[in-house]
Amino acid sequence: MDQRDGENDIEIEGVWGDWREMEGNGSDFSDKDTAMREPLLVRKRLNSTSQIAIVGASVCPIESLDYEIVENELFKQDWRSRKRVQIFQYIVLKWTLALLIGLGTGLVGFFNNLAVENIAGFKLLLASNLMLKDKYGLAFVTFAGCNMVLAIAAAVLCAYIAPSAAGSGIPEVKAYLNGIDAHSILAPSTLFVKIFGSILGVSAGFVVGKEGPMVHTGACIASLLGQGGSRKYHLTWKWLRYFKNDRDRRDLITCGAAAGVAAAFRAPVGGVLFALEEVTSWWRSALLWRTFFTTAVVAVVLRALIEFCRSGKCGLFGQGGLIMFDVNSSQATYDTPDLLTVIFLGIVGGIFGSLYNFLVDKVLRTYSIFNEQGPKFRVLLVIVISLLTSCCAYGIPWLAQCKPCPIELKNECPTVGRSGNYKNFQCQPGHYNDLASLFLNTNDDAIRNLFSNGTQNEFQLSTLVIFFAAVYCLGIITYGIAVPSGLFIPVILAGASYGRIVGTVAGSLTSLDVGLFSLLGAASFLGGTMRMTVSLCIILLELTNDLLTLPLMMLVLLISKTVADCFNKGVYDQIVRMKGFPYMEAHAEPYMRHLVAKDVVSGPLITFSGVEKVGNILHALKTTGHHGFPVIDEPPFTDAPELCGLVLKSHLLVLLKGKKFSKTRMLVRSEILKTFEASDFAKAGSGKGVKLEDLDITAEEMEMYVDLHPITNTSPYTVVETMSLAKAAVLFRELGLRHLCVVPKTHARPPIVGILTRHDFMPGHIRGLYPHLNSSK
Repeated sequence: MDQRDGENDIEIEGVWGDWREMEGNGSDFSDKDTAMREPLLVRKRLNSTSQIAIVGASVCPIESLDYEIVENELFKQDWRSRKRVQIFQYIVLKWTLALLIGLGTGLVGFFNNLAVENIAGFKLLLASNLMLKDKYGLAFVTFAGCNMVLAIAAAVLCAYIAPSAAGSGIPEVKAYLNGIDAHSILAPSTLFVKIFGSILGVSAGFVVGKEGPMVHTGACIASLLGQGGSRKYHLTWKWLRYFKNDRDRRDLITCGAAAGVAAAFRAPVGGVLFALEEVTSWWRSALLWRTFFTTAVVAVVLRALIEFCRSGKCGLFGQGGLIMFDVNSSQATYDTPDLLTVIFLGIVGGIFGSLYNFLVDKVLRTYSIFNEQGPKFRVLLVIVISLLTSCCAYGIPWLAQCKPCPIELKNECPTVGRSGNYKNFQCQPGHYNDLASLFLNTNDDAIRNLFSNGTQNEFQLSTLVIFFAAVYCLGIITYGIAVPSGLFIPVILAGASYGRIVGTVAGSLTSLDVGLFSLLGAASFLGGTMRMTVSLCIILLELTNDLLTLPLMMLVLLISKTVADCFNKGVYDQIVRMKGFPYMEAHAEPYMRHLVAKDVVSGPLITFSGVEKVGNILHALKTTGHHGFPVIDEPPFTDAPELCGLVLKSHLLVLLKGKKFSKTRMLVRSEILKTFEASDFAKAGSGKGVKLEDLDITAEEMEMYVDLHPITNTSPYTVVETMSLAKAAVLFRELGLRHLCVVPKTHARPPIVGILTRHDFMPGHIRGLYPHLNSSK
């Protein structure tokens, strides 16, 4: 393919790979593989403008980001004119933005938790008070009604204002940091809905977490600050508009994603490692320092606000704040039976985790049918899931038998109020319902109950099995509805209950506490679903404040990830693929070693002369969706045709709008350098740049000429046409390119063969050109 960024009347079935077509050419793929690997896009959709992907519940056009520095004459002039003071201001502003991202994300994280604790707490108190008066029917109506109202509010926000706010947002942030941009991924409206939709969704009792959405929220805050606010919503700060390029915004959004994890889990080091291990595609030491500074700011903000709330000024906000689970295992030693039990925990956790990913895949594909019908159907689906969740949370505890309160218990039993380990529910005085203690609580309190130490007999085995089955299934069917929903908490809940089951069954065979087994079970499930190791290990250690569990945590994470990798990919990788994002992996596929760069380059190639006629440029812009064009110098400006460089579509639009034309083919670079500044060609915020329809070119001007040399990137990255496609793919990703020029091996040919873009490295495109290649080998 030439300079396409994946555009130009591409049929999606061809772009992303018709796997059934491969079957007719001796492929080893089955129908089952086909269904699992195809993106979650409407089949046979004609894409006439750009590649598309699912963002939230909507199909949106996407394009690549350009992390390459455009070294044209305007850029060089600007760089030479910069003074030391300006460079110092730029560096200070970078750190200032990191500080502001940390402050903003920390405040939003605290506000989210404060709102959820109070809204959910009020709802649970209301239902609990009615049950104490034996008004069980009215208690259910109140409980389910509150959940329904909150769920509908969250769904309406998501379905009508910002569909891209649905889900966790981590796949979208991961795709953005890989170089994929889509409209509204990081828009202010997405930020607004992500915050309030997450609060409403979690408060509605769904088996979802607010931790995944916090990553997306942090990235949105960073994007909003980096582009100087939003002109559309009249939130603009001129003094912040210095980062008008994809490279700086990428760094800021990386800081925002790390800050989101730090705010969600109160885990600053875990946030840095999460950004490094899971979401970023490029990393360097300077970014490590800045990200760590951002998460440290988040930790300080949260600490200060939690201390303030301990004075009782935050309503029903829980003690300790956020989701800090103090496990503090007193058992520092373990022997062979303990290690064997932990190994078993990791193996089964990996199996259940991979099964969880498989079922989430199936559910998302099923829900896409409803999502495509429009906002009303998305809201209707949320109502159905809300009613089902309310019935389970209120109805299942009736299956449990009442247990007498433990003797010599320091805590109150049965618990009076919204939280606690010992819910009374329908039991007589002095007894409690252990299932109600898990279901009729916030998700954070349920985890705290499962992680609690010294409570060997608090939960019956049947209770844990029922709760595990219910949470496992509810977590799967809830993810994918039109509410902001994270996967961390559902997975931790299911894993904690499963771990406690293993600890209860093991009994006297092991010396480890059931609370520790619960923690290790959560770790095994997280490793089995998300396939992270280092970051998850540190996040869980910071969550639980229990450093003694580090060796066991490492062991169970390594085992669960290894086992799960035998079956499928991590959940976020699966969702990235399902949504149709053209994600560039860190490694090249094996079949790429059988091809060279020229094998996937196709024509016709559209090029411009160094001094080009305005009409030709305008025609090319109108008839193609290309975002980059090679510029070739020809006689009389050179002795023979030679590649001058690459010019971007966005720069051409700015140049044409300035109308610095000449009536003859002549070099006028000095006039252009005097008229324009490098900042005129800087990347604008979402929807703010010059568009083709903004141009007003007369018929006389169409016959005039414009000098492209001042805006041409004279040092684009190039590869020889015989370079291995595998090498080219690694180079393309590592450098964060949008265009990679392919030049001929001999001088007797035209100076450029074509341009490689992200689309040319996609398996679907390559298989379309060479159906006999089997990507599984």
